[in-house]
Amino acid sequence: MWPPNLSLGNPQTCVKLACLRPRFQSTASGLPYHVLRNARGSLPLYSDIRNAGTRYQIQVRNIEGDANALLRDLRATLFPPGSPESDILRGKVIRSKHIVLQGPGRGWKENVADWLRARGF
Repeated sequence: MWPPNLSLGNPQTCVKLACLRPRFQSTASGLPYHVLRNARGSLPLYSDIRNAGTRYQIQVRNIEGDANALLRDLRATLFPPGSPESDILRGKVIRSKHIVLQGPGRGWKENVADWLRARGF
């Protein structure tokens, strides 16, 4: 029967509340963010090519927690500091759940995917 009876005196409340826990429990402990996988179990990374191929963007979606902290970590550690790639990398947070990254040409989507996998996402 929906909505469930969630009175605290009910012994079944603990079982019902366990189902209502938030989905984000990061395997990478101590991080203020978590990237949820999509319905197929893949990382939510999407390529967007604009301006006839001159602007290459990567979107990271389904971010739970502090998306600005994820963006700072990506900028600091995705490419070696001082490299041309790290100087070109830009990003912004959209609707507090998505990040759009602009970077060095094509082919660095796998770098972002490897970075996320290395952190347990």
